Amino acid sequence: MDKKVYSVDGKEKKVLELEDSVFAVTASMGSIYHAIRNELANRRVGTSCTKTRSEVNLRHQKPYRQKGTGRARAGRTNSPIWVGGGVAFGPKPRDYSYTLPKKIKRLAIKSILSMRAATDCMSIVEDFTIDSGKTKDLVAILKCFFQAERAVVVMKDDDKMLRRAGRNLPNVRFLAYNRLEAHELFYAKKMLVLETAAVKLGEFYTNR
Repeated sequence: MDKKVYSVDGKEKKVLELEDSVFAVTASMGSIYHAIRNELANRRVGTSCTKTRSEVNLRHQKPYRQKGTGRARAGRTNSPIWVGGGVAFGPKPRDYSYTLPKKIKRLAIKSILSMRAATDCMSIVEDFTIDSGKTKDLVAILKCFFQAERAVVVMKDDDKMLRRAGRNLPNVRFLAYNRLEAHELFYAKKMLVLETAAVKLGEFYTNR
């Protein structure tokens, strides 16, 4: 697959040949679903907790006598049907994370990359960095490709200065080519891939 490479000012420079086994595969929606579900499950904290009737700090004695009051029989005030009592079958701290097969993860990433490469959502840009680390310098480059849409920038490595410049942009995520997230790629309206990152993506996912 051939894709145009743009300069930082949005002008076309050359054509880059992308790896067909990564950017031109048949999309597997099932693998994309499982990859996104796995990422969201692994993010869950799972700290919600409720007290059972044995954990509620109330007196463990009969609130009133069994007969003669005209009310329903009651044994203890920590019963789940009483206000302030324990919770029946309530949530407890748990781990929601689980392991997904690597082949499904790789197929999901390649499927999303192929879907984006087939449209104008993905743009390949020549390598750049923000030496100053200032957001305004980064915005001057990004505005040539998108405005306020939800976007992802795929970097050739973990560029700390580029991340620093973009941390004030709430709708833009910065991901290294070898640490992509299916959730971010799938829901992004625009994808900006650095030229070296595009080449490395072909090598990284072809050899795995």
